[in-house]
This record gives sequence, C-alpha cells and structure tokens, in this order.
Amino acid sequence: MDPVPHPVADALSYLAGAWTVRRELRDRAAGHSGWFTGRAEFRRDGTGTEWLHVEEGILEWGGTRRQAGRTLRLTPNPDGTAEVAFLDGRPFHHLDLTGGRWIARHPCAADQYEGTFTVVSDDEWRLRWVVHGPAKDQLLSSVYRRTAP
Repeated sequence: MDPVPHPVADALSYLAGAWTVRRELRDRAAGHSGWFTGRAEFRRDGTGTEWLHVEEGILEWGGTRRQAGRTLRLTPNPDGTAEVAFLDGRPFHHLDLTGGRWIARHPCAADQYEGTFTVVSDDEWRLRWVVHGPAKDQLLSSVYRRTAP
C-alpha cells in the first residue's frame, strides 16, 4: 500500500540536509537483485543559484560490493519546484512536491524511466523508478530518511 502523500511547499527547502538512503535494485529481465546503502546530501553548490544532490555508499550487486555514488544538479523555480539535471548539465526531469507525490519521466535512448517521488513525512520520502525498454527492465525502490544535523 502506498503511503499518504505529505505536501511540501518548496522542494529544495524540504530536501536540504543529510539523509540515509536504502535502495533495492531489481533487474527483472535477468532475475538479479541488489542493494545500495549510503548517504545523500542536498546542499547549495556555492554559486547561490543551484543545488547538488550527492549520494555515496556501497552497492551490492552480482555477488560483489563496491563504492558507488552519483551527483545531480537542481535548479530552483520560484513556485517551489525544481529542475533536475545530470552533473554535466543534461536535463533529467522536473520535480514538484507541492502535492506530496510527483511522477517524473525521462527518456534514455530507447528506454523510458518513470520515477514516483512520495513525501511520507518531514523526515522520510520514497522514490521508485520503473525502467522499461529494449535495453532495460528494472525496478529501483529507495527510502530516504533524514539524519540528525
């Protein structure tokens, strides 16, 4: 059962700070599964106009464990939403948490990513990416929990 969405007036004000992240990864075509466990931080990038979403942790996949991470750029909009981009500036998706739940779509070559963002409370949000296409059939389910300052 999906949690009841918790509306957020400003996405970046809500996301600001440090979070733990636990992500289950499933490759439905190959029948593999794994985990990413780590930390995420949302912070200003130093220019005063953009934010960074930095994740670092351990990926367990295919019987191996290794360091993994990613960084995304977020540009705030005046209405409390944000534009999310890859670190190199390529657009990723729009983010609107004002209703507490948002569905983002991103085409990647012939594959389609659909992400559902759900704010559960002031200290927890979830992200579920479903990936379909000729190259991928994956499900990535993440739970983010705020850490103490």
